[in-house]
Amino acid sequence: MNTLDNYVDAIWSFFLEFLEFSILGMLIVILFLYFYDKYVQRKHALLINYPVIGRFRYIFEALREPLRQYFAEETFYESKDKVDWVYTAAKDKPNYQSFSVNQPFSGSRFIIKHTNSVLNSDEIDDDVSVVFGENREFPFISKTPIIRSAMSDGALSPEAVRAFSLAGKHSNLTINTGEGSLTSNHLFTLKPDIHNDKYLEIVKSTLYAEVIFKIGVLLFNRAIALKWYRNILLNKKTQNTYIYDTTSHVLFRINWKAPLTDFPKEVPKSIPNIIFQMSSGLYGVRDKNGEFDEEKYKKVMSFCRMTEIKIAQGAKQTGGKLSGNKVSADIAYYRGIEEGKDLFSPNRFPYAKTTEELLVFVERLQKLSKKPVGFKIVISDSASIEKLAQAIQKRKISGKNIPDFITIDSGEGGSATAPLELMESVGLTTNNALYIIDTIFKKYEIRHNIKIIASGKILTPDDAIITMCMGADAIGIARGFMMSGGCIRARMCSGFGSHICPVGMATQDEKRRASYLVTKEGKEIANYHKNLIKSMKVLLAVMGLKSIKALNKSHLTFKNRSGEIYFDIDKYFHKKLHI
Repeated sequence: MNTLDNYVDAIWSFFLEFLEFSILGMLIVILFLYFYDKYVQRKHALLINYPVIGRFRYIFEALREPLRQYFAEETFYESKDKVDWVYTAAKDKPNYQSFSVNQPFSGSRFIIKHTNSVLNSDEIDDDVSVVFGENREFPFISKTPIIRSAMSDGALSPEAVRAFSLAGKHSNLTINTGEGSLTSNHLFTLKPDIHNDKYLEIVKSTLYAEVIFKIGVLLFNRAIALKWYRNILLNKKTQNTYIYDTTSHVLFRINWKAPLTDFPKEVPKSIPNIIFQMSSGLYGVRDKNGEFDEEKYKKVMSFCRMTEIKIAQGAKQTGGKLSGNKVSADIAYYRGIEEGKDLFSPNRFPYAKTTEELLVFVERLQKLSKKPVGFKIVISDSASIEKLAQAIQKRKISGKNIPDFITIDSGEGGSATAPLELMESVGLTTNNALYIIDTIFKKYEIRHNIKIIASGKILTPDDAIITMCMGADAIGIARGFMMSGGCIRARMCSGFGSHICPVGMATQDEKRRASYLVTKEGKEIANYHKNLIKSMKVLLAVMGLKSIKALNKSHLTFKNRSGEIYFDIDKYFHKKLHI
């Protein structure tokens, strides 16, 4: 017993001494900070007046954004219920609400008209596809009207792009590459024929690599094993440009120097449907001088279904911006740029100094790829759309090619990196922009020739149905898919300063990226997509519509902030927009 008492006394004495030294150490640190803040540093007046304690301001400021969503009321979307719907759908759990919504919808809003003779689920047409470029040699049939909006490999981590590729393959989700070009990560699901695919650079395994890989799997996990495997076989700097094939155990990437004749004549069935976005930097399709490379473009389009030229984006009407922290050796390889330097793309697309020049370039791409081509714009007024419609109509009458689609991005659109002065200060909201382009294009009899993709603050099935009623043929969603893939909306996407995505989704930081679970998140992204379509069909049943193609403005009612009800929303928009 005496021995036990002595043991306990010794531990207690050690604890007290440790506590005393810790307190003394803390007092010394506080005293040092006090003198440093008050008498040495001259960057912050706050710390001069309130040494030490003033530092809490910077701590709380750093925590404000990551913790905002947990304690503050949802202000960006109509209610937190919409945000919760995304996360629940991604988990593929029942998405039902009890009692009432957390934040009742107030102010102006669209109301979906229902019918007294609703349909049963089996009466709704399963075909929700959208056809782009009916007049092209290779039209694109998107299996659903939902498109994962443009997000670049570079802005997103390689792991996140792979997760989206998995989701695209397993749920028929169409993926837009974003302006960062087509990369190996978009082709993550590609199943190569290593004996016949001459367009591939192939690195074969070795006995040593195989042994190390198996040890890694046995002792740790597949991700660590694959990292060791890559380190053995590849140049560490650009090893992420290679894809690991689970069947043949080889590493491969596209050999862009291979002749065009070696590239696939048809898009490989093992990859998702991909839209190639071409930006002002011409990344992925530029030569050594930064000019458009027709041959490289044809090679890229061996894997893509159609092309979107990026003229403008809702939150960023300037050229794209990528922090130097994100310009890794892999990104430099994909884009043909210098590693580690901030990348600011030109504001204007090089072949769009005028509307006519843009339309000529669209036709050039259509003839090169034989696939649909369109462009992405932001609408701020009706006059510019009137001029665009006139130019397109003139080309149509003269028998020249016209765009196959136009993507309308909302002034509320998001971006990982954009000037604050442009966010929500330039461009109309989605429904206002849609009404303008739909109305004016019908006036010039070109609407039936051109598909409209709309994006901006669309999260839930009712958002998508309302947007399609307003005239959209397809829906672009970015933030909803980010959230379904693990984004916690910490607003740390940019990579500038100390901003590093905490979940490894929008960063090139190796430690953060290593935590991103590609297969798990890919499955949840696919779940979100599938549940969007499933619930859109539920709404169609309530509306008494058998097909998604039957949606139009007559199925909407509008209530404004003062309580006025417009059963004919054309009257509301004519009064509001004066067109």
